[in-house]
Amino acid sequence: MNSDVKRRDVQVYFVGAGPGDPELITVKGRRCIMESDLIIYTGSLVPYEIISWKKSSAVAMNSSSMTLDETHEEIMKAVKQGKLVARVHTGDPSLYGAIREQMILLDKENVSYEVIPGVTSALATAASARISLTVPEVTQTVIFTRVGGRTPVPARESLKNLAGHGSTIAVYLSASKAMEVEEGLISGGYSEDTPVVIGYRVGWSDEKIIKGRLSQLSQLAAEHGIKRQAVFLITPFDNDKGGASKLYDPEFKHGFRK
Repeated sequence: MNSDVKRRDVQVYFVGAGPGDPELITVKGRRCIMESDLIIYTGSLVPYEIISWKKSSAVAMNSSSMTLDETHEEIMKAVKQGKLVARVHTGDPSLYGAIREQMILLDKENVSYEVIPGVTSALATAASARISLTVPEVTQTVIFTRVGGRTPVPARESLKNLAGHGSTIAVYLSASKAMEVEEGLISGGYSEDTPVVIGYRVGWSDEKIIKGRLSQLSQLAAEHGIKRQAVFLITPFDNDKGGASKLYDPEFKHGFRK
């Protein structure tokens, strides 16, 4: 363990593993995995190549079938033995990562922890699709949301209501509800011709980037067998059209360019 970890006296790291490509994890996230004594990860979402960086003496546990209480129990066992723990989450831990309840339990036990951010799938999808999520004077806002399921979504955050902002929307955890996404956004004011991108398992070997129009979303999802592990990006502009940022305009002056 290096001096930085000792100095900060962190007992548990929540590590964002990124969307799937092992090279999209942060340098710090990789270091934490390599130095930890116990690594708990979701095997269905985090590639084992990332976990394989662990030291030979470390224990890796797949949390796919574990409950919150069970993962917390394993973390506390390790902490009480003076071991360092890495709790590895797909994408970024703060976005649909269910870390809040884990941190509350650690706070009750006075366990020190740190969250290491990761690349979330919407950003990885935009990169693979070679699109921008914002365009000057069109939209400067990105909404991250999901469709309600077993975990409900507040009525004020329905897609129909969010569509009123006219901004870019990234829809997570809704791959099997493409029709609901399509109908909700169109009824909320988005045109049927609004560009969409489906990012399926971005960063994995079977990645798919599917482009189309909002009125085609459910059809495209069905044709490509998209039922899980996908994000939908809806942008209220065509990426090959629109104005350029003023940042590099020769007439735009700022502190570093007179």
